[in-house]
Amino acid sequence: MKIRVERDSLADAVAWVARSLPARPAVPVLGGVLLEAGAGADGESLTVSGFDYEVSARVELPAAVNASGRVLVSGRLLADITRALPAQPVDITVDGSRAAINCGNAKFSLPTMPVEDYPQLPQMPQRAGSVQGESFAEVVNQVAVAAGRDDTLPMLTGIRLEIEGDRLTMAATDRFRLAVRELGWEPADNKLSTAVLVPARTLAELAKTLGGPGAVEIALTEGDGMLGVAGAGRRGTTRLLDAEFPKYRQLLPKEHTSTAIADVAPLVEAIKRVSLVADRVAQVRMEFSSDVLRLAAGGDDVGSAEEELSCQLDGAPLTIAFNPGYLLDGLGALRTDRVHLAFTTPSRPALFRPAPAEGAELDESGYVHLLMPVRLPG
Repeated sequence: MKIRVERDSLADAVAWVARSLPARPAVPVLGGVLLEAGAGADGESLTVSGFDYEVSARVELPAAVNASGRVLVSGRLLADITRALPAQPVDITVDGSRAAINCGNAKFSLPTMPVEDYPQLPQMPQRAGSVQGESFAEVVNQVAVAAGRDDTLPMLTGIRLEIEGDRLTMAATDRFRLAVRELGWEPADNKLSTAVLVPARTLAELAKTLGGPGAVEIALTEGDGMLGVAGAGRRGTTRLLDAEFPKYRQLLPKEHTSTAIADVAPLVEAIKRVSLVADRVAQVRMEFSSDVLRLAAGGDDVGSAEEELSCQLDGAPLTIAFNPGYLLDGLGALRTDRVHLAFTTPSRPALFRPAPAEGAELDESGYVHLLMPVRLPG
């Protein structure tokens, strides 16, 4: 195997594939990156791949191939090396059990791993439909913020993907918050109706990479329990989570006693300031009265802070408290200048939505972020 490839495209491809590799692989070869040189769909190419039986990542990039072949090397090490190379073409040559990487005056020699021990990469599942990359990335990011990170509760570490004809709905929850967003897409079959649970971290990583202009293909095989996402010369697959997602729709309050509208940017900055003195129970109190929102945190023992902001309140005055980190996550996921907040009681969940334009009605089918309050002292 002997090839020449552009440094930036190689470093980007290897970094993306390496991020999908396990930190502590069960066997050494699963921590490797497979490089395959030969004829691709658009001429000579280098394919960079990784697979650990759960997640696969594959990138095809143009290369000048003098001798085709395949080689398996340490993914983390290759990522570190390619990132540090000078901005010049990279020559990769395999000779026996060593892979030579030359770029300008920099030269590296890496031991190879046995390619015959590497598992075969999975094929893409059956195409389910396509969605615009930018919309896909935005929705996944908005929802993934509410996914759990405790692997002992797998049903909470995923994003529920619901397909109903030309509507795609994503939802995630960690019991303390819930994020839901619906968007339109182009299904391969308008009668398709299904729901699957996808690992949130994997889907977020795929969305970050494929979230540019152009369409993203979504492939799904329920029987094999696999989801595939492809676009811009890259594709990834992940095994679905075999767990029951909570019945989240019944958690969304249908009625509210108070609603408020506030500007997101000053609210975020104020929360960051007052939470500097948040006590060990980590709460920021929000007191809504008339057209003023008063933020407060801390106490006599640890110091206290207060700040007032303007808001538009409709309904009864209310005092409610939230975890400041969760509060900031929810506001940041809105991707809007103003937030519409809806409350029932200080002990019931609150709903955050993007506020509508002046005079327009609230879009209840758009993004919604539910946040459980923290119990007020006393």
